[in-house]
Amino acid sequence: MTASPDHPVGTPTTSRGPDASNGSPAVLPTRAVSGTPVTGPTEAAVPTAGRDAVPAVGRDAVPPAGRDAVPAVGQDAVPAIGRDAAPTTGRDAVPPACEAASLVAAELMRRADADRESTREAGAAPTAERRRSVARCRRDNAEALAVIVRLHGWPTVEAVGGAASTAALMILLHAPDLDFRLRCRDLIAQATADGRCPAVHLAYIADHCAVELGEPQFYGTRINPVTLRPYPVRRPQTLDERRRDVGLGPLDEQMQALRAHG
Repeated sequence: MTASPDHPVGTPTTSRGPDASNGSPAVLPTRAVSGTPVTGPTEAAVPTAGRDAVPAVGRDAVPPAGRDAVPAVGQDAVPAIGRDAAPTTGRDAVPPACEAASLVAAELMRRADADRESTREAGAAPTAERRRSVARCRRDNAEALAVIVRLHGWPTVEAVGGAASTAALMILLHAPDLDFRLRCRDLIAQATADGRCPAVHLAYIADHCAVELGEPQFYGTRINPVTLRPYPVRRPQTLDERRRDVGLGPLDEQMQALRAHG
């Protein structure tokens, strides 16, 4: 297949994506992706220049640092992978990096579950307090994710496993800071190109950021909650081809499933 500005090249993974509901229902229900990495795009699926670019991969990728990085302090501090991890002692001890990675994965899963639960409660009985609770949960989750990203980079499938990496993506999609989402999108693009994250993760965050920036999305994963139709998509005539390349089914089939489940 020949690469084009709207058509990534790579081996897709067939998996369901994260709950990207931040006011807009996701096309697909939440499910952890396979731990098998993909061979990511050799060219960016989206523009490579400007504020809305999905970034160059390799040494030019944006580093996980900056004013929005949050220090690891307090009871919700995220365990470090490396020198701050538990020491290796005894014959049955787990190497520090492996043990700390497991702790980070568990923290990501716990926080994603908390987001889902608070969102469910707010949907079942909408009140101002419950809406504030959802906002607090998502803000706190984003701060914890920022710690992880600052210390270790993006939590890839390779590093924390498929379920935890998908949980990190869900937290990112609900993060209130667009600049943080854009920086993480760049990291996910590099991880996808390196085969450490599935291409569908990049599809979700690329679409999410494009809609927030007022640009057409690439894969049709962001749905308008009022019309139950995707937000504008660039080059719709080749949309299903792009979706297939990242492991997503045809848009019409996914829309029918979404409507069938209310």
